[in-house]
Amino acid sequence: MSISRLFGFLAAAAAFMLAASGVPAQTPGTDYLLVKTPQPTASGQRVEVLEFFWYGCPHCNTLQPPLETWLRKKPADVEFKRVPAAFNQSWLQLARTYYALDAMNLTGKLHQEVFAAIHEKRVLDPKVLMRDPKSLFEWVAGKGVERQKFIDTYNSFAVNSRTRGTLELTRKYDIPGTPAIVVDGRYLTAPSMILKSDRTIDYPRYFQVLDRVIALARKKRAGK
Repeated sequence: MSISRLFGFLAAAAAFMLAASGVPAQTPGTDYLLVKTPQPTASGQRVEVLEFFWYGCPHCNTLQPPLETWLRKKPADVEFKRVPAAFNQSWLQLARTYYALDAMNLTGKLHQEVFAAIHEKRVLDPKVLMRDPKSLFEWVAGKGVERQKFIDTYNSFAVNSRTRGTLELTRKYDIPGTPAIVVDGRYLTAPSMILKSDRTIDYPRYFQVLDRVIALARKKRAGK
């Protein structure tokens, strides 16, 4: 991530602190950012919501419980997808991990488990996995997944292609950091933009903001 983009993202968060509660919940530069080049969606008539995350990111880990709560009651016309972000080559092994789990329909079972293995149980080390995924293979096998089948999927052409493409995908959506959520290819918001007075993240308000940005995207689709 470039320094200028990082400063821009932090400035947006600071702007929210200065504006306080009187600022409307859908204000560009405070509650959300506009994606520099709007991207096409693949959600048909539904509003697309993409979560850009990285398994090694502690803030992404912290986001998971409130995100799961929101997903259980998200609007019916919203299609939610996860995207493993990658800003450089060192992020790709954990992106590959997600795509391999996804290809085997294991995200429902193991997605949150990977976060826990890294951040709570500390049995997976992102730095080690960057060099050698063997510990990941052993961990997956310990979860009842056929080891060789996972390895074959992890190294498959389809997973290789998706992994290589995630660098470009992260760039196209102008992702400044993780976690970040993009709504309908146009609007980007992140928990770090919605802070309490003690500068911790206000998750309840963040998801209120997300709902309002989704409503904004809905109106944009309707031409209003």
